[in-house]
Amino acid sequence: MDWRLFARRMASMARDLLAEHTLDATLQQISRSAVELVDGCDASGILVLSEGRVRSLAPTDELVTDSDRLQGMLREGPCFDAARPDHPERLFRIPDLTAPPERWPHFVPRCRELGVGSMMGFLLYTREEELGALNMYSRKPGTFTEDSETAGWLLASHAAVAFAAARTDEQMQEAIATRHLIGEAMGILMGRYHVTEDQAFDLLRTRSQRTNTKLRDVAREICRPGGAAR
Repeated sequence: MDWRLFARRMASMARDLLAEHTLDATLQQISRSAVELVDGCDASGILVLSEGRVRSLAPTDELVTDSDRLQGMLREGPCFDAARPDHPERLFRIPDLTAPPERWPHFVPRCRELGVGSMMGFLLYTREEELGALNMYSRKPGTFTEDSETAGWLLASHAAVAFAAARTDEQMQEAIATRHLIGEAMGILMGRYHVTEDQAFDLLRTRSQRTNTKLRDVAREICRPGGAAR
């Protein structure tokens, strides 16, 4: 492993991640970087557990999606365990999927049928939160070494910070857009029904509760032509 070259490429990746403007673009850059930077990595993706359900984000190959789906169905696997917030381990590696499985006895033979030879899963986490797992796949057994594991750890550390920052920025942008939308809907209601600002918000909240609809969706409907009349 040429660590000087790796360090230069990691620095370039960090600058590329900083330049991305959306969460999706950031995650796609992370997955591509895993394939480019980690020796033996043929495919990569991010597995996230949301209310116990598996979400497959930014896969570089269909086998990543197939593996994530399989782990979600079986409720076991290295990437699934790496993404679990209640699991103490932060790295999982299956060096050779052709060997008898020491762990995940249901997942390993099924994953081997997908054409995977070896794989690694890294927990993506910061001091504040755990985000999911960055997963790397090789079609050949015995490909991932200790150097591959170290490189994967370094990449996952950078990726977690970029992931957290991009998600926070997206949430802030969404909150700002929602606030503007609600303000516009309140203005429409105030003008149409000649009510105060507080009364307009009460109308929004009442409609939201009555229809079991999120407040921003009620506001969006009111802002459509003719929406306030319904």
